[in-house]
Amino acid sequence: MVESLAPYGFGALALGGWQGAVWALHVPAYVMPGPADIVAAYIDAHAVLDAGLVATLAVTGAALLAATLLGLVLALLMAASPLFRAAIQPWAVIIQVTPVVALAPFIIIWVNQPFACLVICAVIVAFFPILSNTAAGLAATPPDLLDLFRLNGASRWQILFQLSLPYALPDFLTGLRISGTLALVGAVVAEFVAGSGGFASGLAWQIIEASYRLEIPRMFAALVMLGVTGIAIYAALGLLERLLLAKRNRA
Repeated sequence: MVESLAPYGFGALALGGWQGAVWALHVPAYVMPGPADIVAAYIDAHAVLDAGLVATLAVTGAALLAATLLGLVLALLMAASPLFRAAIQPWAVIIQVTPVVALAPFIIIWVNQPFACLVICAVIVAFFPILSNTAAGLAATPPDLLDLFRLNGASRWQILFQLSLPYALPDFLTGLRISGTLALVGAVVAEFVAGSGGFASGLAWQIIEASYRLEIPRMFAALVMLGVTGIAIYAALGLLERLLLAKRNRA
């Protein structure tokens, strides 16, 4: 019980110390706003900030769905064909290690549709954990179970979908939880680049616009909203993971 409350207690102490330091040192809000200034800034601009959050969540959700489908399909094909695995895996790694900030301007030029640009950039960031974790889970299917399926005349695809894929479910869900937060990160990074290019949307644009006006408390408010959203996504996917694994164990 105490351990579960510890993060909240630490957060309360940190916020109280932050606010106290700002008051004691008379730090101007345009240099370092306190929590009270950030809350006031959100109340003043909650309409545009909430609209920005909805736009960012739309990109994040679409990107996570696309990344899940892409990563899962590629992992299944890699498990079914060693040749496909050898051909695709190096390119997947190359795409993952290439900074999306470097790719985003090209995507904006080539696609020229704001929402699609943002989703593609976020997918590039988010799909690899699903691909790598699911592929690792598929490859870790116990050999004795594989032999049992083969002795009973199961085809390659039957083994893949009826044995390997259910066995890889925990790995897939772990990758999904990581990709959920990465989709948000990718969406925000893409929004920063797109905002600089004239595509204004999402909370990232609110941060850019507030910085132009030196509205530092509003910048912090948008940043806090992004942080809370990332925590909520991670927690929701963690809950989904526990529910699905509990259901599988009962079955």
